[in-house]
Formats: sequence, structure tokens, C-alpha cells
Amino acid sequence: MRRAAAFFDLDKTLMAGSSSMQFARVATQQGIIGRRQLASWGIEHLRYRLRGTTDERTGDVLRVARELIRGVPEKTIARMEPEVMAGILPRVFPQMLVEVHAHQDAGRPAFIVSAAGNGIVESLARVLGMDGGIGTGYEVDGAGNFTGRFEGPFVYGPGKVEAMHAFAERHDIDLEASYAYSDSLSDLPMLRAVGNPVAVNPDPPLAAIAREEGWQTMRFERLGRRLVAIGVTLLAAVAGFGASRLAARRRPPTRRFPAARSNRR
Repeated sequence: MRRAAAFFDLDKTLMAGSSSMQFARVATQQGIIGRRQLASWGIEHLRYRLRGTTDERTGDVLRVARELIRGVPEKTIARMEPEVMAGILPRVFPQMLVEVHAHQDAGRPAFIVSAAGNGIVESLARVLGMDGGIGTGYEVDGAGNFTGRFEGPFVYGPGKVEAMHAFAERHDIDLEASYAYSDSLSDLPMLRAVGNPVAVNPDPPLAAIAREEGWQTMRFERLGRRLVAIGVTLLAAVAGFGASRLAARRRPPTRRFPAARSNRR
């Protein structure tokens, strides 16, 4: 028997701001992203927090990000996840966790659906006690390095719907009876894919559609909180870069372990 579920967008819905900015901060410390690129994304993040984003801007950021991770070992990105998570968790909206728990108590599993990397999305879902995550997969070659190509759909816009439909088929979920939460017009396909869409701190275009359609709307992020969060994000980005330079000066030599010897003769 098919069951209902609840699907939550991540950025500006489940959390304040952008998870990708937290990833960029840690990636800068690791030398994957340069200072100039971080500053550029920081400006884009300000624009995103105050006015939302567009498909064109998202596409530009994505192209740069795919190029930057090409050739980076998968294990390097995996080892960054705890610190990225430490940046995301304080930004999770308590009001949204109440929604998550209400759905779970009613027998509806709750899932994150995000354009962020699948590793981060699934890890965050586990930490928050949710039932799973649907993120963007990136191809890894035989040497264990990222190729810069997707593995499956880019989970953004129509790609979210494609991923949700595939996920629903595998897990016997009835999308018509399900719920979806998002803040942005770019997620209109996701919201229309379910029977119960909910606009969360919506941008003006989505707010207008929600009013016309009679959708439930949740509002709890205020301008003051936005500006504080933006300031904290920028300070964290600058401090993160400074810490990376200091760490580079003080970093101890890499420990090397001898290769395991075979017992075969």
C-alpha cells in the first residue's frame, strides 16, 4: 500500500541561508576553492538571502563548482562533511523540525530534497532524525576522483521532480497525498508535484502564487534575523580563510604509514 510522505527543501526552508556557502567555506580551508572565488560566492549568497536566486545564476555557480571538484578525491570531500555539518546545524530552523516531527508522528516519513551533494544531504537527514535524503550525485572515476559530471539528475527545479518521482516509485510513496516545503519559485515544480504544497518564508513570486492557489504559508524569518545571519556567514567566511592560512603555516607534516605487507610467500 502506498503511503504519504513529507519532502523538505534545504536552503532557506529547512535552514537559514545556503548550505553551499558552508561547503565553500570548508573547501577554501582545504585549498579546493580560492579566496577570490569564495568572495564571489559570498556576494552571490547575500543576493540569494535578500532576493532569492535565478536559474541562470544557479547554473553559473554550478558550472564553476563542477569544474572545481573535477579531479578531487571523493574521500577528501567525505572528510569535509563533519565541518560542513557544523556550519549547517546552527542554522536549522526549530520551527521546521517541529513540522518534521509532526509528520513523523502522523506516520509520514520526512525527507530532505536538495541540489546539495547527496553525501551531505543524507548525512544531515540522519543527524536531524529524518528518514532519508535526496541530493545530487556526482560521478566518481575508477581512481576514486570526481569527474565533474552528474550521476543522475541535478536535483534542482524540474530535476527535483524527476528525483522525487523515482524515489517515490522505489519506496511506494503516494505523491498526491504527500507534502512538500520550499521557499523559492525555482521549486514550483516540486510544490506542484504533491497534493499538499507549503510555502516557507517564500520569495515574492512564490508568495503570490501561494496566495492565488490557497496554499499553506509559513513565515518566521524576519529581516533582522536575515541580516544577522548574513553577517555571521561573511565573518565565518573571512575567519575561515584566515584560519586556513594560519593552519597552513602550522600544519604538521603528513603522517605516512607503511603499506601493509602480504603474508603470502
